[in-house]
Amino acid sequence: MLTLYFSGTGNSKYLAERFSEIMGGDCYSIEEEVDFENLITTASTIAFSYPIYGSCVPQILREFVTKNKNYLNEKKLIIFCTQAMFSGDGARVFIELLEGINFEVIYAEHFNMPNNIGNIPVLPIKNREQIKKAFKKVDKKLYKTCENIKNEVIKKRGFNAFSKGLGFYSQRKYFLKSEERKKKDVKISPDCIACSKCVEVCPMKNLQVIDKKIEQKGKCTLCYRCVNICPNKAITVLIHSKVKKQYKGVDGKLFENVK
Repeated sequence: MLTLYFSGTGNSKYLAERFSEIMGGDCYSIEEEVDFENLITTASTIAFSYPIYGSCVPQILREFVTKNKNYLNEKKLIIFCTQAMFSGDGARVFIELLEGINFEVIYAEHFNMPNNIGNIPVLPIKNREQIKKAFKKVDKKLYKTCENIKNEVIKKRGFNAFSKGLGFYSQRKYFLKSEERKKKDVKISPDCIACSKCVEVCPMKNLQVIDKKIEQKGKCTLCYRCVNICPNKAITVLIHSKVKKQYKGVDGKLFENVK
């Protein structure tokens, strides 16, 4: 069993690592510098864990799968999608990246996780106790999922026609129209002190310090790491209202190793 994940602010990482711990096998972030060709080629079953944005797979994971797609030929796949509320077909949409190869999806599931967007009034970031409670529910669902997989129960959340339609018409149709523009739409307020913490954590290397100012390169994957690490709450992506509260992950220590 090989588990691969992309995680913006820790939710999908938590899921991937817990799943790997229960089921065994190796677990890697797609951002790591390892021999993915060898890892994927030698594994018979591969699990993917990722957050869903507008019922779409994040750009960084789409690029990873495109690069390594041929190695996934004839593999058994497990697909886990993390979401704040609903995505419709967040797990199913992953297989659209695999056109032209043979594969078998043996399990697909959606996991509701704490929201990491701190500037949407209707979706406030939870406090520590609420986050802990949310992850207890995630653990319970994950244990059941692992039991199903061990017992060869096949489940494909989001793979029916209704879920596909819901994902497309409620989110993906509109998200895809704006995604290219949003990739270039990182906003830096005058409160920025150019500490470069956002530069350090950006998975796309989209940010840089030029003349003591943060500049972007137009390839944001909308993961919200920069928004949640900025000490002055001076950076926004996707939504540009004032950030009220930041998300620090399941244990509150998401960025403590970033200087």
